[in-house]
Amino acid sequence: MTKRIIPDAITSCNLLCGSIAVFLATQGAFIWAFVFILAGAFFDFFDGLSARLLKAPSPIGIQLDSLADDITFGLAPAMMLFSFLRPILGWWAGLALLMAAFSALRLAKFNVDERQHDSFIGLATPANAIFWGALCCLPVSVIAYDWIAWVLIGLSFLSCYLMNAEIPFFSFKSFRKDKTTVIGFVLGCLVLIGFCIAKAIAAKHIEFALFSGTACILWYVVLNLLLLCAPKKKKCTA
Repeated sequence: MTKRIIPDAITSCNLLCGSIAVFLATQGAFIWAFVFILAGAFFDFFDGLSARLLKAPSPIGIQLDSLADDITFGLAPAMMLFSFLRPILGWWAGLALLMAAFSALRLAKFNVDERQHDSFIGLATPANAIFWGALCCLPVSVIAYDWIAWVLIGLSFLSCYLMNAEIPFFSFKSFRKDKTTVIGFVLGCLVLIGFCIAKAIAAKHIEFALFSGTACILWYVVLNLLLLCAPKKKKCTA
């Protein structure tokens, strides 16, 4: 009985981090909101790991995990984007909240999809949350024109689609099957992180260092789309 409590307690820490991130987003404290999203991702990783190590999986734990993930990786980044865009778009920025609903749909599909043990079908919600959380840490002055804000709304619609699309995305669990892809992704991330840190030092703004999260997830999406197109190219040249 005690063993089952430990993973659920860790999952609850994830939910708590997400709830704090939502509150901070409403206050415009985007950097701290993003920090708590990352903390939630930390707990999200270890709740599943602890359940496997303790051999204490439970149906309740699975449901609790999805509920926590929708708060931390669905509602929190959606609220960040809403608060980030509201000074420019007014209540039209509320369109960003659709992300929370589509995140819930993606999580529900994940729970019943037997194909996603070693990889993902659709963009994982933590990756989507990191993309938007890091982007919203940029100074609001970056949005110099209204059309940029509308582009971000359009990108949020695209991310809703990617989370639920029948597009395969690799995970670190697939390292044994495809070492080249995972290593290529990690090396690309190191380059992007280094560039963003250098930019942050030059501009004396930590926000540009945090933007490396957005850059790395963008690289992740592009890399997976390239892998998806690769077989088609081979078929065309055959």
